[in-house]
Formats: sequence, structure tokens, C-alpha cells
Amino acid sequence: MNRSGPRTLKRHRISCCGTIVPGVSFGARDRRATASVAVQFFVNGAIFASFIPRLPEIRDRIGVSTGVLGALMTTALVIGLAGSLASARILDRFGTRVSLIGGACLLVLTLPLIGFATTPAVFVIALGFMAALDVIVDVSMNLQGSWLSGRRHAPIMNRLHGLWSLGTVVGGLAAARLTASDVSLQVHLVGVSMVLSLALIFISRGLLRTDEHAEGKPIGSSGIAGTSRLPLLLLALAGALAISVELVSNDWAAFRLRDDFETSAGFAGLGFVAFTLGMTAGRFNGDALQVRLGHDRLARISVLAATAGLTGAALLPDKYAVLASYVMAGAGVSTFFPKLYDDAAQLPGKRGAGLAALTAGSRVTGLLVPAVVGGLTATSLSVGTATGIVVIPSALAFAALTFYVPGQQR
Repeated sequence: MNRSGPRTLKRHRISCCGTIVPGVSFGARDRRATASVAVQFFVNGAIFASFIPRLPEIRDRIGVSTGVLGALMTTALVIGLAGSLASARILDRFGTRVSLIGGACLLVLTLPLIGFATTPAVFVIALGFMAALDVIVDVSMNLQGSWLSGRRHAPIMNRLHGLWSLGTVVGGLAAARLTASDVSLQVHLVGVSMVLSLALIFISRGLLRTDEHAEGKPIGSSGIAGTSRLPLLLLALAGALAISVELVSNDWAAFRLRDDFETSAGFAGLGFVAFTLGMTAGRFNGDALQVRLGHDRLARISVLAATAGLTGAALLPDKYAVLASYVMAGAGVSTFFPKLYDDAAQLPGKRGAGLAALTAGSRVTGLLVPAVVGGLTATSLSVGTATGIVVIPSALAFAALTFYVPGQQR
């Protein structure tokens, strides 16, 4: 823990011609810290992707139906949300470096418990503990990434999040390949835990040791005072709709292929990989496309691609067409949250009020979606129909709403 107190972070200055003028030199230690943070983003994406494609196998192992599994996942997320309430105090007490290292180590060590769980209770406790730890690690790595981005001649946050998506692709592909090779779930997750533990050694040695804070006026205790309620409600609703389409596609793609088409477990895992592959490509190329097409035109194209892809993934009768649809949907959805975060950050009024509203809408909805889809699949509906009932209206509503969210006009 740093005892000398936080240093003030000097952010970029933007000249009248648009040139970025860095306020702090970017030295060798900063480059090493950037490498550590980049690897941590990749690791964080790979952890959960290591078992999500194998959820049908986990469902069968703990002896529950698809509907009950959805309820168990919601319960675990509630546990994680309750545990995350302590994250701010933990960061204040230990700083981002210690919080990140400790949280990441516990997260990696808890991963094998998902594979060894044979009862719903063990599964819920393990997943809930991982969800709580993930919040601490996520906040810590984003803060360090933001501080380093502010020191560079050009920002790096988009690419860091692209590495998170790449981690989900690699983790999902490995899970699908190992499943197809009949590698047991326990051996798979223990192996992943060991590999990621080695990565944490590299990460821990390079992280920034001194926390920084951005210059600016502190947010008053009144929270959203001074900011119109309507824009905040629109941001919360947009966040809820965006997380609905992203979460359903991530978590239920494997069930769509396994249950509706009776594919092998290995092939079913490719549904998750297809969606995350499209999302990864979209995130790595999103900045360049925005420069070329413009902010609003890219948003319209993304919404159309996402809606078409989600509809095809839910309704098409061919498993290969469904895979292609998931790729298209992932590419479209990839720009949803970057746009919303940008809009929320530019909302007039109290600093941070827009981001708070957006986060609240997405997190609360994230707790409800697994139970809703799980409940629908527990009826006579197919997985495709059940997911379509949620994602297609959500995508259409997002398309209608997104151009009215404050801050989108350039």
C-alpha cells in the first residue's frame, strides 16, 4: 500500500486542431505496467469463458433443468452484487495494485470449484464468490488502464477492452476443443487455473505501484442533483436493453445449438465462440470505423447488424447459419456499450451521474435476464424461441432509443 498518498494525474490536453498533448512522459516503467494491465484484461476475459461453453455439461453434472440453472445463475449474481458493495472500501484500504493481485489470485484459484461442483449449492457459492471478486479486479484494472492511457500520446482503453474480448474467444475455443476431445471438466479448469496463475506472476511485477486520481471537482453528496432525470432514465434503459442482448447471446448460445439441434457438446461451445469472435473483431476495429464512417452512421449500422444477427441466431433452422448469425450479432453488439459509455460521460450536470445510471440499468437487468430466459426454456418453447422473445424486442427497442440517448449528437 502506498503511504505517500496518491499523485495527481495529468490528463491529455486537446489542442484546437485536435492534437493530443500528453501531460506526463511515458517511460519504461509505464510501458511495463501497460503490458501487465493488457495481460490482465486478457486473463479476465478468459476466466469466465473457460466454463461458459460447458454450462450444459455443468447443468447435467449438478442435476438441474435449464430453467433451474438460470435461477441458480441469477442467485450467484445477486451474491456477487452484494459482495461488490465492499469493493470501494477495499480499493481505498489496499489500493488498486494489491486489490487487483489479491482478487485475481482468488478468482483463478476458485475457478476449479465450478468443475468439481456436484450440487447446486456448491455451484452457486463458487460462482457468487467469483462474481464478487470479478468486480474488484475489473475496477482495479480499468483504473490502472485509464491512468496509463492518460500518459500516452494516444489512448489505449479500446484496445484493452479488445484484449478482454480476445481472452473470451481464446477461452471459449479452448473449452470447445477440450470438450470435443473428451477432456474432463475438472482437468480442464484445473489446467486453466494453473496457466493463468503463471500469467499473474508476470502481471503482479509490472503494475503501477502508486494510485493516481483525476483532477476535477468532487461529486457532491446529492448524487444526481443538477442533472435532468429524463436523460438518466434513458441511459439506464439503454444499458438494460444492451446488456439483455449481450448476456443472452453469451450465456445461451451453447444451449441453442445443443438442445435445439442436438449437436455435440464441442460443437455447441462454438456458439459462444462465434458471438465473442464477432464482438472481438468489432472492438478492435471500432475506433477506425468510427473515424471513417462517423459516430452516428456507425451506430446505425451496428444496430442493424446486431438485430439481423440476433434474429437469425434465434430463428434460423440450420446450425451453421446460426453460427454465422452469432458472428454478425457479436460484431453489431460490440459497439453498443462503448457508445453508451461515451454518451454517459458527456452528459451535462453532475459528473459521473450518467455513468452511474447506465451501470445501474445494466447490472440490475443482468440479474433478471438469466431467470427470465431460464423460465421460458422450462416451458414447451425451444431455446431459440425463448432467447428470441428476449433479444429481438430488446434490439428493436435499443434501435429506437439509441438515437435519443443524450450526448449522441456530435
